[in-house]
Amino acid sequence: MKGKLRKRIAVVFLALAVLIATGLFISTAPASAQTIIEEWNSIKTPPPPELKAVTVDPKTTALLVLDIITQICNNERRPRCVASVPKIQGLLQQARAKGVTVIYSLAGQATPADIFKEVAPIGGEPIVKSGSDKFLGTDLEKILKEKGIKTVIIVGTAAHGAVLYTASGASLRGLQVIVPVEGMSAENPFIELYTVYNFSSSPATRSVTLTKMDMIKY
Repeated sequence: MKGKLRKRIAVVFLALAVLIATGLFISTAPASAQTIIEEWNSIKTPPPPELKAVTVDPKTTALLVLDIITQICNNERRPRCVASVPKIQGLLQQARAKGVTVIYSLAGQATPADIFKEVAPIGGEPIVKSGSDKFLGTDLEKILKEKGIKTVIIVGTAAHGAVLYTASGASLRGLQVIVPVEGMSAENPFIELYTVYNFSSSPATRSVTLTKMDMIKY
């Protein structure tokens, strides 16, 4: 009896091995083991991350205004960027009044004259020029160190470009990073949304605090 049972078990395992080897075995793994392709249309947007109030020291804080230039911040390409300019202007005025360091960036072939006049540099405020990561190939890190900066507030466009990568670069360099969400813009709301979730979940942006402009205190 025992011998027959062993033979039956051996036959079952042999048959299973053949099915697996020939690709005929159908997995009963749960849906969670599927790829993003199968789950694409069923994924629900998680709750938005908490926006937190912050208090900064003006002496060790810099406001980075990234790529608010006419070439990419316009009604044809990024109307959401144009809409953000008055908000950034208000933040800029408040930061300057408190003595916060202000630093600008350019992209592509832009010059300082291409920066929106509402948020243009004054009094020799530094300007760096690079692609998405404004630390790459510029003196940004040197400028921040020389001024004793420990915290950066980042606004600008594109949310998924200059803002995301410069904030990540700052975080990886040990700086505290503050991103007022209404101060970053992209071509559409979804891009801004996924950038926000990237900030709230990526290991590279653990020191990023998401906030609103009126929640920043000096």
